[in-house]
Amino acid sequence: MDKENARNRIAELSEQLNKHNHNYYVLAQPVISDFEYDMLMEELIKLEKQFPELLASDSPSQRVGGDITKNFQSFPHRFPMLSLSNSYSRGEIAEFISRVKKSTENEVAFVCELKYDGVAVSLHYENGLLKRALTRGDGTKGDDITTNVKTIRSIPLRLTGDFPEDFEIRGEIYYPRKSFEKLNNSRAEEGQQLFANPRNAAAGTIKLQDSAEVARRNLDCWLYYLVAEDEKLPFETHYESLQKAKKWGFLYFEQCSFVRRRR
Repeated sequence: MDKENARNRIAELSEQLNKHNHNYYVLAQPVISDFEYDMLMEELIKLEKQFPELLASDSPSQRVGGDITKNFQSFPHRFPMLSLSNSYSRGEIAEFISRVKKSTENEVAFVCELKYDGVAVSLHYENGLLKRALTRGDGTKGDDITTNVKTIRSIPLRLTGDFPEDFEIRGEIYYPRKSFEKLNNSRAEEGQQLFANPRNAAAGTIKLQDSAEVARRNLDCWLYYLVAEDEKLPFETHYESLQKAKKWGFLYFEQCSFVRRRR
């Protein structure tokens, strides 16, 4: 196969694999078997090895890992990455609502979502492509974990639709219960120390040097907050931004979020 035909076939395979990834990991509606998917991926990897100059940073082949990261370089967050506050008191919640209502004369909408206790991550997209993934770090700068994040199949490497040209989306990388139990069962069989809980396992996994091992551990990610310069996010509400993010390819379960309006 010559280079031009290889370029066209790589583009075709990439489009198919991206679609199947979205169907399986985001929509939970697979349309081909695992074997058929693996055959498409194997063909893509062979072509990219034959023509390495055609390997793109957003290629579906990057999902399987393989790169080794010996040092995780730190980068500053463009916007502070603050931690969430906890509350176990109805009184504190009532006071918060009262403060919000006093700060505006408009109707207030609250978006209520499930809290996933994982590892905070910020994903930076430029022109629809995942450019960089950072840990929270100290809130002002975080470690670059882009190579490992690319192995998380529910995170799109290339967006679709009418996305802003430059924005960040933040959330939690976590260990699904079944994947966590499988990991600990495997470690028990090998006589290794078990992870205490899914959060510790996720934190340890996302900083592994071998991205192929990260891929094998089947992490997932819940993204719930968009951030950018005000003029670059054409949304009036947080809820609207979440609905848009779903159309761009991000995982978002509507049944886990709802709007409650208060006056």
